Amino acid sequence: MLKASAAVIKSPNFSIPTLSSFHRQAHSTPLSSSSSSSLIVSNFKSGSPLQRLLLLPKMSTSFPSSTEPRPIPPLSAAYGDQAPLPEAPAKVLRRILDSPGVHQGPACFDALSAQLVERAGFQYCFTSGFSISAARLGLPDVGLISHGEMLDQGRQITQAVSIPVIGDGDNGYGNAMNVKRTVKDFIRAGFAGIILEDQVSPKACGHTRGRKVVSREEAVMRIKAAIDARKETGSDIVIVARTDSRQAVSFDESLWRSRAFASAGADVLFIDALSSREEMKAFCEIAPFVPKMANMLEGGGKTPILNPIELEDVGYKIVVYPLSLIGVSIRAMQDALRAIKGGRIPSPGSMPTFEEIKETLGFNSYYEEEKRYATSTGQVSWQRASSNTYSSQQRAQDDTQQRGQNSQDPVVEVLTPDAYYGPDGSKVPFAGIWSRTLRIKITGRDGIDKLDVRIPAGFLEGITNIVPALGGVNIKELLDDAAEELGGKLLIDFNDAMGDRIQVFLE
Repeated sequence: MLKASAAVIKSPNFSIPTLSSFHRQAHSTPLSSSSSSSLIVSNFKSGSPLQRLLLLPKMSTSFPSSTEPRPIPPLSAAYGDQAPLPEAPAKVLRRILDSPGVHQGPACFDALSAQLVERAGFQYCFTSGFSISAARLGLPDVGLISHGEMLDQGRQITQAVSIPVIGDGDNGYGNAMNVKRTVKDFIRAGFAGIILEDQVSPKACGHTRGRKVVSREEAVMRIKAAIDARKETGSDIVIVARTDSRQAVSFDESLWRSRAFASAGADVLFIDALSSREEMKAFCEIAPFVPKMANMLEGGGKTPILNPIELEDVGYKIVVYPLSLIGVSIRAMQDALRAIKGGRIPSPGSMPTFEEIKETLGFNSYYEEEKRYATSTGQVSWQRASSNTYSSQQRAQDDTQQRGQNSQDPVVEVLTPDAYYGPDGSKVPFAGIWSRTLRIKITGRDGIDKLDVRIPAGFLEGITNIVPALGGVNIKELLDDAAEELGGKLLIDFNDAMGDRIQVFLE
């Protein structure tokens, strides 16, 4: 049990130490890595089931480098300008592999899902070829997605987060030379690790039928090629060697290949589709100094689903959850579409508010950063004038379509009044128009007046704000002709598409 000095959560039935108090205690007492590990294991072995579950998240975060939740990545990361990490991603991942406990890594499929994994407090994540093929192509993971598509998606993911990402490199997309290119490309894309499997081309998704593997020699040579590519680039990317021979050949074959991968220099070993806890334990007993990866295929795969404590007891170091995010996304979208089709919108409890969505996507951070680059108020005036001009032109186009205007009708031309003044403010004919008034009158088909207003004649933009149907009329030309006339003059008289009579008088 924990020391008595730990803070306690009290309830009528039980009291347990809080995670934060245990976390503070663990870091206030100097411990070697071995003694720290012994303390944690002792606490897990002797604690109650509830205490063991509560302590679990701190098992894998008992070292200073992984104790604090990672901050939300800066907005600039989403634009390809990722803030530099204190350490290379591969080095961070290796430190995680060297730390005690089992480490969970949900699988993402795009930049947003990767960011959500990071913000949830996970130390690293995987990319899922199954999920990327589904999200990017809408196709099954049967070898249809290409090296370039996986690389492009992966690059967007690594640039969006600051945690290490282990990429799904499939079977390397060919022979040993293709494997070398794939590894080098994944390094340049910012991956901390890469999973390489021994399937033939085209490959098949794990836990599905039809899987076939290459020969032992070729499978080992792929791992050697991956390690050579790492050396040639001066990288330290983590090589995860996967074999699908358990399902394609036999369990014994998968153990042989895993030993050979370890001898070739693989950093992590992974046998997919193990069918029992006994097989999982036997796998973890080979090459004991090489970390083992577990695949907890949600929804009903061939491998038993074990909780993290059980996986650690068996001997695993890292565990991936490949379908959780894509699976719940599919179900949520299906539910939302059913609601919309039924004339409703998704229930408030099934989705975040608009404000929460904006916060998740970084709108608020963007607005704060945008303030650093604010310019003078002159730009605001320009934007307003541009917006007004566009709005007037758009209304004119809409009205032109509504009235079926032919090519002989006047072209829309909206100009601001100050454009008509000469250098001295009075030399051009239109300069005196501000002393005149435009009367706009609309009479309905029933003879009843709908509108009768007067505005300064120079306020041309205001006319189309009042009567959009006037947007297609070159009022400037009419005003030029009448600018020198005294008294009143009827400038416009027509019936619009609704049958209303529109008249404009210069007074």
